Amino acid sequence: MKRLAISVIAVSVAALGAASAEAQTAASPDRLGQAMDAMAARRAAELRYQIGQMERVLEGAVEHGVTVTRDRLQAIAQVPADMLVSDNAHARGFRLDGYGIFFDVAVPSFETTLTWTLRTLDQNDLGLDSALRALQSHVKAAGDPNLEQALKRIELQMGPAVLARQAVVSDPAGARTLTGSASTVSHEKPTPADDPILSDPNEAYRSEVVQALKDAMLSHSGSLGIAATEWLTIAAKGNADRPRLAPADSDARTRVIRLRGSDLADFLAGRITREEALQRIEVRVF
Repeated sequence: MKRLAISVIAVSVAALGAASAEAQTAASPDRLGQAMDAMAARRAAELRYQIGQMERVLEGAVEHGVTVTRDRLQAIAQVPADMLVSDNAHARGFRLDGYGIFFDVAVPSFETTLTWTLRTLDQNDLGLDSALRALQSHVKAAGDPNLEQALKRIELQMGPAVLARQAVVSDPAGARTLTGSASTVSHEKPTPADDPILSDPNEAYRSEVVQALKDAMLSHSGSLGIAATEWLTIAAKGNADRPRLAPADSDARTRVIRLRGSDLADFLAGRITREEALQRIEVRVF
């Protein structure tokens, strides 16, 4: 009986061991699948983080374009900074399977009302330059010291760009000493008024923003993990609403800026220069 009992126990233990091994084998695929799911979730979270970082970089790039354009306009017309931009930039990024990474960037509209108004006034001889010349002529003819002192105070309150333009216009032969100033301005010296931005502020603004976005693509996209056959794409769209009294931005369309992953990889690896990479960035207007 003892031998029979021992045999029964041994058979039971063996059966339990076999069942446990089968259970472990069956559970292994489940654990493997769970581990792979966890890894995929971590990769997705990391990608979302990197895309979020790139969103902030692109918003900063647009703000840089705003700053550059604003500084140029302020040097010409002394336009208050808070009159030039109506909103902040906003960027959203997405991973598109089989394509790459796409960013939608909302570019704030550029308020050029004051700049265009000043241009129109000057073209009609009603601007600051014309007004200053009229005052100077009147004061010179009157010969009144009090009026001369008042004119000097007005000139001190005006921006140097306006005085420089007025000086050149007043002396087309070469140079002239400003009223109340010891400095002499040469006719040959370029002035801020020569900046081509005055002919089309909107186009200058768009060019600055596009260039800033291109630079951001090359400098900050290495962590996005874009494959050689994929694309890094930015769609930059301005605000279609134009400011009151300003000319409509007739070219307020979407600019699609994209770079192939293989070209980005070549740049990051140092196989092509930054200038070559910039040339390979495609820009299309829709």
